[in-house]
Amino acid sequence: MTTSHGSDGSHGFLNGKVALVTGGSRGIGAATAVRLAREGADVALTYVNGKEAAEDVVRAVEALGRRAVALRADSADAVEAAGAVARTAEALGGRLDVLVNNVGVGLLGPLESFSLGDVDRVLAVNVRGVFLASQEAAARMGAGGRIITVGTCMTQRVPGPGGVLYAMSKSALVGLTKALARELGVRGITANIVHPGPIDTDMNPADGPYAAGQAAMTALGRFGTAEEVAGMVVHLAGAAYVTGAEFSVDGGHAA
Repeated sequence: MTTSHGSDGSHGFLNGKVALVTGGSRGIGAATAVRLAREGADVALTYVNGKEAAEDVVRAVEALGRRAVALRADSADAVEAAGAVARTAEALGGRLDVLVNNVGVGLLGPLESFSLGDVDRVLAVNVRGVFLASQEAAARMGAGGRIITVGTCMTQRVPGPGGVLYAMSKSALVGLTKALARELGVRGITANIVHPGPIDTDMNPADGPYAAGQAAMTALGRFGTAEEVAGMVVHLAGAAYVTGAEFSVDGGHAA
């Protein structure tokens, strides 16, 4: 693969590519959007409520010399989940090369506490929205397309009670990823899934009330960073002979 070096020292292996990161206004999504731009991609990101944060990410991408656009889209809405893909292509030159299914709802609690509305929303965002975005992206991708989904360490190890709904929804994405790899491989499109462990974000801060227990469950004894997860996601965006695979960025949570 021919690479070029940008002014920030990047290899630019995604030069000329267009990427969409769902839920890209903060945390892992924001770090991934910036990392993709650093490697040369133009980036769209979706948000629901974090407009100002999304605009901050856009400015960070543009500061790297890449195009960026923030799209308000609720992945719980079937039309908006698929429509974000079409809007990305329209805004960034009529193409899409990389889809990062990052958006997700982390609803935790006792089994008996979940209402039907809770179940429907979690499955709508974490499963249906990912399916619809992937379906729409695959229809627009050519050879070299990449679909990368952010799962969770709880698909491999559920360390305690309270994770039934979340673990179920994210586990469905493992099957989706493997099936996408089989279906799309003949077209040169890959599909992989990344499982973060405890990651220091505003939703789950490393100094939060439950952080010490989460860190103790890892082999490394610490939280990871959003940038560490983004590094794996962006690596997969450039990997041609890796598909249908699961990658843990969890500090040894599943060990």
